[in-house]
Amino acid sequence: MSRIGKLPIKLVNGVNVTVNGNKVVVKGPKGELSREISNDITVEVKDGEVILTRKNDLKETKALHGLYRALINNMVKGVTEGFEKKLYVVGVGYKVAKQGNKLVFNIGYSHPIEFEAPQGITLDVIQLNDLNIKTIDRLAAGVSVKGIDNVLVGQVAANIRCLRLPELYHGYGIRYSTEDIHLKPGKTGK
Repeated sequence: MSRIGKLPIKLVNGVNVTVNGNKVVVKGPKGELSREISNDITVEVKDGEVILTRKNDLKETKALHGLYRALINNMVKGVTEGFEKKLYVVGVGYKVAKQGNKLVFNIGYSHPIEFEAPQGITLDVIQLNDLNIKTIDRLAAGVSVKGIDNVLVGQVAANIRCLRLPELYHGYGIRYSTEDIHLKPGKTGK
């Protein structure tokens, strides 16, 4: 039995899980999420818990057992609490501004870069005085990515980070708030 897959998912009040064939729909106070699952995995809802079982013991099915349990657990967490990823914009003269549903980045290129939020994602700019961080030199601003779909929040945060990857000599660029950049030493004189 999979160690993760055999754990039941506890449902909190206000969350409703329905299973139609191999489609799982989770409804909660923040919204609704759905996901197609493999035919080899069976999903049952009983006594306020979601229980996943597998039909065979093939290696691929064992891997999918834990995967789908984690995905459905994230769906339940997303419709109740939501997910958030924070990014830091570090660099001299770097700026971020919010215009409607998009962010405008001035991050060292000859032109500003506009990044529009996909549906279901909320983008916000966190100013320096709200971050309370003193350790990052030349920190310009922070960006908050919020949503109910964990996969989409992570993908949007990764796309924002790819606009200007952190460079290793000064640390300029866009990084995750949990990311630790180890700077390389510069050239030394003789």
